[in-house]
Amino acid sequence: MSDEDLKAEVERLRRENETLKQGAKRGVSLKVSEKGGVSVYGLGRFPITFYQEQWLKLLDMADQIRDFIKQHEGELKKKE
Repeated sequence: MSDEDLKAEVERLRRENETLKQGAKRGVSLKVSEKGGVSVYGLGRFPITFYQEQWLKLLDMADQIRDFIKQHEGELKKKE
């Protein structure tokens, strides 16, 4: 890579980093990952990434997950 290419890549990465920082301030956001999965940003330190069929399977379980949380509320911690 030439110096010009390296400078362009560094600038691109700086812009991408700034965009990611802005997104963290705004809350939860979605993005298509490099491998074609759906990534959710803003829930924790790292994104949560699943392929579409995994997300759909998880979303189909939403009521079960809510019931599980209610049943185990005393055992579960809350992040505040």
